[in-house]
Amino acid sequence: MYEQWQKLYEEKLKTPEEAARMIVNGDKISLPTANGTPRVLWQAIAKRIANGELRDSELTVGLNLNAPFLCTPEVASQIHYRAGYISPFERPLAQKGILDPWPVRFFDIPRTMMDSDYNAVTMTASPMDENGWFSCALNCTHSYSLTRRAIKLGKPMKIFLEVNKNAPRVYGHNHFHISEVTAVNEADWDLISLPRAEITKEDVAIAGYIAEQIPDGACVQLGIGGLPDAVGKQLTHKKDLGCHTEMIVDAYLDLYKSGALTNRRKTFMEDKMVGSIVIGQPDLYKFVDQNPGVEVHGIDFCADPANIAKHDNFMAINAITECDLGGQCISESMGIVPFSGIGGQADFVQGAWQSKGGKAFLALYSSYTDKKGELHSKISPVVNGWVGITRWDVQFLATEYGCVYIKGASMRERVQRIVSIAHPDFRDWLVHEAKRMNLIDSASDVNTRHMRRAI
Repeated sequence: MYEQWQKLYEEKLKTPEEAARMIVNGDKISLPTANGTPRVLWQAIAKRIANGELRDSELTVGLNLNAPFLCTPEVASQIHYRAGYISPFERPLAQKGILDPWPVRFFDIPRTMMDSDYNAVTMTASPMDENGWFSCALNCTHSYSLTRRAIKLGKPMKIFLEVNKNAPRVYGHNHFHISEVTAVNEADWDLISLPRAEITKEDVAIAGYIAEQIPDGACVQLGIGGLPDAVGKQLTHKKDLGCHTEMIVDAYLDLYKSGALTNRRKTFMEDKMVGSIVIGQPDLYKFVDQNPGVEVHGIDFCADPANIAKHDNFMAINAITECDLGGQCISESMGIVPFSGIGGQADFVQGAWQSKGGKAFLALYSSYTDKKGELHSKISPVVNGWVGITRWDVQFLATEYGCVYIKGASMRERVQRIVSIAHPDFRDWLVHEAKRMNLIDSASDVNTRHMRRAI
């Protein structure tokens, strides 16, 4: 059988330029996250875009870390460029209105893209095995889920794979067969890795409040950055933790090496570390390669609140940029200025709430210092921006001053609890504003000096 699949592979093998010419004007193209982006193929496609050959096309990107050449005005302005999660490359274009930020939950992406008649996907893949299968390796987000839905419904879909011998072969539901593929090109570029963020004293303090709430046997979802790393370091003494997440990051490998992460007590996908994206350092990529304890699945599987809720004691830990006294949270912008994306945050908050014993933590620094050296509160009376998590859905809020539970709390109770984790320099101001807005009685005596965290 191998000879049959190898012959088919050779028939579909193209140069990047040949494959790029199979994209036509008007195509709607899905481009996955980070290493999932076919770097060399998209260099060829970008040249066609810059030449004005694909003006009526639409491109949706997960998180562009591997194709910065798409983020130039002469390219991005030629097509409808939608960004589901804005990367540093894309941020300047998004803030100028050249790039179109796409506010969407991860779980919803495949369905919404199907409704929008997307007809082409491009993905990085590991080399074909003897049975004709490619693993989509480190990325199995919207592009893979969209394609599987289209194939199941019999809808036409052009599938382009850039085969990279450096891409690990990962188990799970993330594979394409050569018979399904439109074209293949080969490019053995070095996988991108993300440097580990510096852990701040604020990260350590926040992580401490969160870690003490996480029991042995919990299933943990972590994001990427200093805070998740700090949480991971404070969980190394726990027992039999599990992983079900959107992003498998370095912190999970740390927990596995420490013996804290075993996946033995998971109540769904037992004994498996499960995610949609793998992003981190080279050691992490080696760890997931042909590891039967790791599976990568589509984002509509991993971020499905119903699947998340199948795990008992599910702990979702995510960062936000701002919140207000009612509990409204901003996750993807600085005010109304585009900055990142909501990703799977809302999905995991919802899933954790439905989980038996589950908890969802949203964390932020209490303040920030601007370029002039002036201190500002990140907790405001009322947020002035795009709300990512509504006040109805928030469970735990954490800063370096404590962790409070506000799910089901009245407005008066929310004010008291949220002010208690604000920076001390702004607590009197927040109480004053709460009284001005009649959130609390103007005669109420709120002693902000001696507030303690309330979990």
